[in-house]
Amino acid sequence: MVNFSHQTKISSALLKRLHSRRANVAAVNVNGSRFFTTAEGHRPTIVNKRSLDILHDPWFNKGTAFSMTERDRLDLRGLLPPSVMTSEQQIERFMVDLKRLQVSARDGPSDPYSVAKWRILNRLHDRNETMYYKVLIDNIEEYAPIVYTPTVGHVCQNYGGLFRRPRGMYFSAADREEMMSMVYNWPADQVDMIVVTDGSRILGLGDLGVQGIGIAIGKLDLYVAAAGINPKRVLPVMIDVGTNNEKLLEDPLYLGLQQHRLDGEEYIAVIDEFMEAVFTRWPHVIVQFEDFQSKWAFKLLQRYRKEYRMFNDDVQGTAGVALAGLLGAVRAQGRPMIDFPKMKTVVAGAGSAGIGVLNAARKTMARMLGDTEVAFESARSQFWVVDANGLITEARENIDPDALPFARKVKETERQGLTEGAKLAEVVRQVKPDVLLGLSAVGGLFSKEVLEALKESTSTRPAIFPMSNPTRNAECTPEEAFSIVGEHIIFGSGSPFSNVNLGNGHVGHCNQANNMFLFPGIGLGTLLSGSKIVSDGMLQAAAECLAAYMTEEEVLKGIIYPSISRIRDITKEVAAAVIKEAIEEDLAEGYRETDARELQKFNKDEIKNYVTDNMWVPDYAKLVYKND
Repeated sequence: MVNFSHQTKISSALLKRLHSRRANVAAVNVNGSRFFTTAEGHRPTIVNKRSLDILHDPWFNKGTAFSMTERDRLDLRGLLPPSVMTSEQQIERFMVDLKRLQVSARDGPSDPYSVAKWRILNRLHDRNETMYYKVLIDNIEEYAPIVYTPTVGHVCQNYGGLFRRPRGMYFSAADREEMMSMVYNWPADQVDMIVVTDGSRILGLGDLGVQGIGIAIGKLDLYVAAAGINPKRVLPVMIDVGTNNEKLLEDPLYLGLQQHRLDGEEYIAVIDEFMEAVFTRWPHVIVQFEDFQSKWAFKLLQRYRKEYRMFNDDVQGTAGVALAGLLGAVRAQGRPMIDFPKMKTVVAGAGSAGIGVLNAARKTMARMLGDTEVAFESARSQFWVVDANGLITEARENIDPDALPFARKVKETERQGLTEGAKLAEVVRQVKPDVLLGLSAVGGLFSKEVLEALKESTSTRPAIFPMSNPTRNAECTPEEAFSIVGEHIIFGSGSPFSNVNLGNGHVGHCNQANNMFLFPGIGLGTLLSGSKIVSDGMLQAAAECLAAYMTEEEVLKGIIYPSISRIRDITKEVAAAVIKEAIEEDLAEGYRETDARELQKFNKDEIKNYVTDNMWVPDYAKLVYKND
């Protein structure tokens, strides 16, 4: 390590040596400062700002953790209290303050202090990014539900009143033909990950317009915390094409376009222009689509997925984590995962998430059976899909083309005593499924009648997955499921619930089927593999990796998803599985100094080490001033 303790300038020769070092050094231009970052985080960051400019920049500010030598060379002496604190001391002080302040507001959706916590964390994010992510990573189990679901849904609903400082970028229908130049307004020369939403379907809460930006911000916080994506290389994006929410259209304080949503070719033209702009400036970026209404989710996914590095988390991420749960349920029944094609599943919900799960399941069956036609028929015969109009069969008029492959044959349903439009409880009673999967966004849909019907399942251990978010949209609670169906069930939900005390020392485990288990690893694995697309095989490898992550002992106890506290390790495993699959499919092109040929030589452990070495860690970098 070079010691810059008393230097205020750095020689050009030394700069050249810093440039030439092999350890992932990248020059990035942010807010007028040129600095160098490394995967290891040990080398100095070179800035061209000093004094209050440093303290007011959350990317460089360390607050009271600036050493005395840094204070001298950055003109900070006298601008901070004299005591130099460690990052651990700073966090301890922050946590004490957070516990004191959070009680001042009781307005959260479930945790009465959740929005107060969000506000306090957001203020920390605004002034000191490194400390913010250190707090988030070290307390991920407690704060993931604050920065993302369920609290972020409440935040989005009230974003106009909570908005203080812009974060990310806003592209709107009023910016047509300007996006190619607008994208250069973002100050980072390198962006690895973009999360984009149009605000049309926020967490089952409906059309929230421009306020949906909170979703993109929260998702990228999880990318940083879980996957170690460098926070200086992420970009939350809101595409504002208007809103059909009449309440927002009439609100004089609404921050977005007060016009009805664009539709048809006009809408597609805006999204097309955005995609062309970001991939022109950042050719290697990954774009994750988030919370687009079902009407557009599939169409945009099919439109872009073969041309750009992109995926839709609601379709593919939800499908992957649900698929991992289905595979975990097979294991929990004491069967090998290869038995998955034999499982009977009733799916409540035929929107983007529900159909996404069905497509993922069909493709996984194909991988297991080795025959696409057999897998297709197996998927059709093993899944019963129920929407708001009841059981979907081929007799339905104006059937959604995406749901058509999973519509039941009329003669099949008649043999089972079912007809087109049969209600959920009737379908469950007749089918006696191994799994009841909810992706309907209808809170309480799994009524007592439905759960009583599931008691007749022929499975030794039926699985109940109320996957809809946020908490109030969950199809049932764990207390309802365990008390009505029985202690032997497998339970997984989309929102966090506490375990259920079943008495006699027994615990009903509440597994959270959180997309967070997959999307960070999918993004990181795609980034590090250098694959130009996110293939079906890469997504399936991610889901299978998650399903295999738990030990046999844990699975037999009913624990099919890991604790969020293990998220960095889970993400590393998932990313490694994605990279391995990309290599096998001959899609990997490498990342930075590691090219495709070198990747192909890596064994399993070397791939994991490669992932670990490229995960950002929130440690304060040594700052060196250089006047350009």
